Amino acid sequence: MLRRSLENRDIQTRQLQDAVTNVEKHFGELCQIFAAYVRKTARLRDKADLLVNEVNVYASTETPKLKQGLKTFADEFAKLQDYRQAEVERLEAKVVEPLKAYGTIVKMKRAETELQRATMDAARTTRHLEETIDSFEKQKIKDIKTIFSEFITIEMLFHGKALEVYTAAYQNIQKIDEEEDIEVFRNSLYPPDYSSRLDIVRANSKSPLQRSLSAKCVSGTGQVSTCRLRKDQQIEDDEEDEDLDVTEDEN
Repeated sequence: MLRRSLENRDIQTRQLQDAVTNVEKHFGELCQIFAAYVRKTARLRDKADLLVNEVNVYASTETPKLKQGLKTFADEFAKLQDYRQAEVERLEAKVVEPLKAYGTIVKMKRAETELQRATMDAARTTRHLEETIDSFEKQKIKDIKTIFSEFITIEMLFHGKALEVYTAAYQNIQKIDEEEDIEVFRNSLYPPDYSSRLDIVRANSKSPLQRSLSAKCVSGTGQVSTCRLRKDQQIEDDEEDEDLDVTEDEN
């Protein structure tokens, strides 16, 4: 009977130790990977901040509508990085830290197992080991559910906000009026007095035939006026001659 109790105790002890070792191994790996995920997310946030700064610098050199669209995009993208910062902080607190804590939990369970084997008889040790195994497994499952649920919730919150921000940013980029900016750009190519100087250039660039026709038009106008004056003068002279003839006849 005692031998059987000892065998059962040894089996349960190995089961508990195997469970603890398994958790220690995989929770340690998960902790490292989640921590690296958080660091990558933080670095992505930093790169995004650099992108926001560069977009703002470039926007200040552009035409009005493009400038406005780019600055609005930069504002929206900067807002997204605030959400990303919150994501980093929540992941660190709700995911990484609880996984780190399992290192301590594992060590405590291993010590507890060894203590039970050393201080209790076989029957009592077997019973306590069963309780310890059950408690450890239940807590492990509960903690895994909590940790992964927190991870999913945090990521859903961030990506939900990201979808809102990217939608607004996309709409603002689409509102950029390229035709209006092209007009502004074309006007910027010429100095303010370009129109008056252009008229002078056009006037001086007329062909000899165009200038000749213009001169003839002016000359022709003067000839018509002169002919009319001569004709009017002749009519007046004829009238005076008729008056003289009438006077002589009366005499």
